[in-house]
Amino acid sequence: MSHIEPTSVKEACKDENWVKAINEELDRIEKNETWDWVPRPKNKNIIGTKWVFKNKMNENGQVIKSKARLVCKGYAQVEGIDFEETCAPMARLEAIRMFLAFSSHKK
Repeated sequence: MSHIEPTSVKEACKDENWVKAINEELDRIEKNETWDWVPRPKNKNIIGTKWVFKNKMNENGQVIKSKARLVCKGYAQVEGIDFEETCAPMARLEAIRMFLAFSSHKK
């Protein structure tokens, strides 16, 4: 495993661990049907993508996994033009615990 996190795809492609991480991310995107290919709309912003490379470490500071993520450059979007509303359903662990405690409480 490489301790160095690459800053570009060109750099990452020189290391087989990072190439494996990139391929895993692309496979996950395809499996989850994250994106659909559509014709480019006229007079609309095209949102670019960027690769983010991070090493996951254990408690001793040793690299255990190299992770690559393909992310959208969301800062290029304009609300009302490129998107209407976004929602990422998330639940905090504390809320789940409270819900479980409340639902298991017997009167």
